[in-house]
Amino acid sequence: MPNLLATRIEEVLRPVIGTVLAAVSVDVEAKRIGKTVDTVERTDLETIAENLNEALKLVVGPDVAKAAAQRVRELL
Repeated sequence: MPNLLATRIEEVLRPVIGTVLAAVSVDVEAKRIGKTVDTVERTDLETIAENLNEALKLVVGPDVAKAAAQRVRELL
């Protein structure tokens, strides 16, 4: 089960890419940095946001990806 921070990241992404892709994206990004959705911490937000920005560009375009990444950063 995702911790509160991972859940909040998913909430940011849901309106952008939908519920299923948001959950998958958080899981993938957590694994990319050697974590799980249970162990994501605030110190990981910058890296996750940057990775999401790059990954989402292909799906939603650079402007929307950048905005979503910024919202993830603001969860600090």
